[in-house]
Amino acid sequence: DPLRMLRAARFIARLQATPVPELVEAVRSMSSRLEIVSAERVRDELDKLITLPHPSAGLWFAIETGLADQFLPELPGMQLEQDPLHRHKDVLTHTLAVMENVRPPAEQPAGGPPFDYRRTRLAALFHDVGKPRTRGYQKGKGVTFHHHDAVGARMTRKRLEALRYSNDDVQAITELVALHLRFHTYSMGWTDSAVRRYVRDAGPLLRELNVLTRCDCTTRNEKKALMLSKRMDDLEARIEELAAKEELAAIRPELHGGQVMEQLGVAPGPVIGQALAFLLEIRLEEGLIGEEAIRARLDDWWRSQRDQ
Repeated sequence: DPLRMLRAARFIARLQATPVPELVEAVRSMSSRLEIVSAERVRDELDKLITLPHPSAGLWFAIETGLADQFLPELPGMQLEQDPLHRHKDVLTHTLAVMENVRPPAEQPAGGPPFDYRRTRLAALFHDVGKPRTRGYQKGKGVTFHHHDAVGARMTRKRLEALRYSNDDVQAITELVALHLRFHTYSMGWTDSAVRRYVRDAGPLLRELNVLTRCDCTTRNEKKALMLSKRMDDLEARIEELAAKEELAAIRPELHGGQVMEQLGVAPGPVIGQALAFLLEIRLEEGLIGEEAIRARLDDWWRSQRDQ
């Protein structure tokens, strides 16, 4: 059974063993036979591997023997790209370190959906997969990876679909990859508006996104690591603080569609969507401002639309 080659990777990771040269050569010579194994069986074996406490040894084995080329070819490709944010590591080494940083919780947090350890590990494995395709050079800044989050999300979706992951898994993991840099866009501080937008964008993946963001810090610079950890502490504190005042888990406009139609005296149509988008922007930027104030703002918006 060619799947035994992947199982060998799992046993190496579980036992933290060093494979003998004979095993490495045997798997290298037969790695192409993995093609005959169904994507579902490969997927299940990958899940078992990446949820071990220390899966990196197994993944390195898969890369060195050519197994990864058969089911996860993006992984060995990351070994060549130097990451300017983690100069002591190539992107692949950094990626595996981030994945191992993701640990199962001692206990599931109270309230809301449980933390999904397996999905977060997979998101960590894919989070920088877009870097090889976006590698560039900018004078004064050196190597850059502009938009590797968006490119990586597309690559992640394609690979997960090829491995026959469920639609829910594909959507969640792809979204985490797309959002993994979002934390760094708020470097100027956590205003109420920034917190609302971050929580809205993360949706039910908020816990997983926060864990992935924390685990993405693998720098050996202790001062920088402490700074990033404090920024995440500040964000989580601000989320708790704002959640106590507002319904952050389900941010929506202060008026619903029926109220908008009644207020404006219009039938269902595109204008209702435009009005709700306008009201949502107020909700994100200013929070809850009260029914009287929001209706007045809606009237002002409607007048401006008709005057155009």
